[in-house]
Amino acid sequence: MITGEHEFEAEYGLPQPLPRDERLLWQGGPDGRVLAIEALHWRKLAIYFAILLAWRAENVISGGGTVLQAAVASAWLLPLAVFAIGMALIVATLIRRTTVYTLTDRRVVMRIGIVLTMTLNLPHRQIDAAALRPGKDGHGDIALTLVQGVRIGYVHLWPHARPWQVRWPQPMLRAVPQASRVAALLSDALQATAIGAARASGANVTPLAQPVPAAIRPIAEPAARAA
Repeated sequence: MITGEHEFEAEYGLPQPLPRDERLLWQGGPDGRVLAIEALHWRKLAIYFAILLAWRAENVISGGGTVLQAAVASAWLLPLAVFAIGMALIVATLIRRTTVYTLTDRRVVMRIGIVLTMTLNLPHRQIDAAALRPGKDGHGDIALTLVQGVRIGYVHLWPHARPWQVRWPQPMLRAVPQASRVAALLSDALQATAIGAARASGANVTPLAQPVPAAIRPIAEPAARAA
């Protein structure tokens, strides 16, 4: 299920070319700006350091110091603030450039990792359910609940993991553009796989008159918004 680092891909985002009987449904990656805001919290970092700088300056002025003295006393924090915020933006950019999400009619493939690249190969039969958290401008996160017995370490997945689900980590497609459309494609593919498996087992399955994204549940809990 996990393929190690590779220098040359046989096909973009994939360790091997797709078999002839496997169909590519969608391929993309996270939006760097949305990822920086939601997963790396660069806006919260900026607000934190702004409050810290203001608090430091206010202490100096309330103690009888001048505005110039307050500015000098706060200046030592500026390099730290610039470094922290800059690193968040740089990491988000690197994640965007090195991440490829691939959805086929048989599996979900996640090529992730900045320094050590690895590929997660998740056949549909290993995905129990999926959940969508829609965001602004059509972006959103799609979390995958794996079947019992299939587990991937949270550290290996981050930031491509559903927040706070540490005991039973859930792979997550983060900051995906047109997330509703991608979720619908995934839902239809999961349903088709389930129907095919049921028919193969000899069960009597009546096809749906109109495909509906029943496999996709909304992520509503507030904890899912933190990373």
